[in-house]
Amino acid sequence: MTTLRSLLFVAWLYLAIALFAVLLSPTLLGPHRLAMGVIKAWARFVLFGLRWIAGVRVEFRGLEHRPAGGALVASKHQSMLDIIIPFVVLPDPCLIMKKELMILPFFGWFAWKTKMISVDRSAHSKALKDMVKQARARSAEGRQIVIFPEGTRALPGAAPDYKPGVMALYRDLGIPCWPVGTNAGQHWPAHGFRRTPGVIVYEFLEPIEAELKRPVFMAELERRIEASSDALLTA
Repeated sequence: MTTLRSLLFVAWLYLAIALFAVLLSPTLLGPHRLAMGVIKAWARFVLFGLRWIAGVRVEFRGLEHRPAGGALVASKHQSMLDIIIPFVVLPDPCLIMKKELMILPFFGWFAWKTKMISVDRSAHSKALKDMVKQARARSAEGRQIVIFPEGTRALPGAAPDYKPGVMALYRDLGIPCWPVGTNAGQHWPAHGFRRTPGVIVYEFLEPIEAELKRPVFMAELERRIEASSDALLTA
């Protein structure tokens, strides 16, 4: 039954992409808020199918800590769902994403229209400078910059490997950082199509104050995100 429900959800997911990205692509000619509205509607459509088809419910905790204006949000990354959730829970999210995704039809077009931050990982130090420059502009517009500090999806419970990109943003933007923990990989794995029924939790934690030294900030960020995510695995 889980396999069948998972397959039906995958079909729902691709149907959602077709309906929103293809049929509503004319909204790309409109203002930012219109394109962002399409993405947000798509995200909620996906969550609706995830719950009623695959039996996976999404729960949010710590919403009293959720940022409203310009902010830096650093989230645990275990699942594709992690890139969908910000559009459900944040007012105007701006994701740090791989440059390759920006050239994809429809998906890339909406990412470009809503000024997501693209990163060319092969460019190394230049990529870091470009990312920070773009983030500075988006933060000044009052948007929430969302980064996954590990850079790629990790298995639940795996040893963390935090990259320097989050520190570069934290130092340059000079604003607090909001950590987010999750157990998403338990029910929507990084690989494969099976979705395991249960509850996925995203937990917004208290923000880390601005202008801490690198070792202090990185240690505190990892401690908070990993402690939250590990606790959610047994919740």
